[in-house]
This record gives sequence, C-alpha cells and structure tokens, in this order.
Amino acid sequence: MDGLLIDSEPYWQEAGVETLSLFGVQLTPEQYHSSTGLRTIEWIDHWFRYFGIDLSKAPDAIRQIEESAVEKIRLSATPMDGVEHIINFFLKKNYKIGLASSSPMKMIDVVVNKLGIGPFLNSISSAGELDYGKPHPQVFINCAEALETSPFHCVCFEDSFNGMIAAKAAKMKCVVVPAPDQYSHNKWGSADLKLRSLANFNELLLEAVWN
Repeated sequence: MDGLLIDSEPYWQEAGVETLSLFGVQLTPEQYHSSTGLRTIEWIDHWFRYFGIDLSKAPDAIRQIEESAVEKIRLSATPMDGVEHIINFFLKKNYKIGLASSSPMKMIDVVVNKLGIGPFLNSISSAGELDYGKPHPQVFINCAEALETSPFHCVCFEDSFNGMIAAKAAKMKCVVVPAPDQYSHNKWGSADLKLRSLANFNELLLEAVWN
C-alpha cells in the first residue's frame, strides 16, 4: 500500500526522521531505504538498538510516528501512478483483489477511503497486530486465506525489499515497483517482474509472470 498505491513513504520518512531527531539521531537515505516495509514497532526497535537508544522510550516513539504519519498522509498524500489502471485491469479479469499492508488498520482505513478503493477490495489484512511483520510472510498468507485462494495462485505487487521477500516466502508471484532511486539496485533479483509504474502492467506481462 505505502509507496505502491499511495505516495505515503515521504510522510512516513518525515515522521520517522522527526521522531529520531528527538533522540539526536539522523538517518542517511540508504539507512532509511534499508528499513522500508517494516512495521513501526520493528522500525523503531531496529534503529533504537542500532543507535543505542533507551528501549523504554520506544512505545512513545511508535505512537508519535504513527499519529504524525496518519495525519500527514490524510492531508497531503496523493495516489501513485497507475492505481486506477491496475484496479480496473484485474476487475475486468474477475480477479479477487486483496490489500495486505504492514501499516496499522487506522492507516489502511485512511488510505482506502482517500483512494476510494474500498468497494473493489475483497479482503484487507494488516500486519499491525501480528506477531511478525514483513519480511515474514504471515500478512500475505492471511490475505490469501481471506480471499479463499492459495498463495500459489496469487500475484503480489510490492515496492519494498522486505515486502518482496515476504511475498516470495508466501510462495506468491511478485511484481516489484521500486522507488525511482531504488529501481536499478540489484536487490530485486528475486522478483518475477520489475516495473517503473503500475500503469505499465498489461496482459502480456501478466502472462510472463505466470510462465
């Protein structure tokens, strides 16, 4: 969802950077991208441990990031290129459509309402309350179960490395649409297909993914 359907990553990054700055920490762009796709609880735990920040302060930091990100995204985030195209593409083919995200449900609700895609989703799964988030595959497995579909019969679209690993671990096909500055990185080798935009997906590429 984040960074794939809605241009929310800059706002998650703002919220995260602003929060870490309160502890005298500033991430490089490379450090931030290495941790995209993680849930906030895992993101904070990772960087607090990395920088030696008191873990007792983690719950307040998590709450601050999520509240700040929700408000920023609600007010300012815009759809990613190709969202309408990809939804219509699979609706016309009578595919079931599920949304599986690391974000908490309160964020998913904001985005789904903002994009107006609720009527087209057959299931929504959040990793927010699971024991493990991405790169663990559980959120994708849960989504497939809610769709009453085997993961083997699912095509997952992802923008993050952790999401790609989770999708492949769930035994799904995975199409990655990386951020422009991450597109040429060699870390996407496990994906079944790499695109610059959801708008570029078509019938021939769907056939290529399955073959």
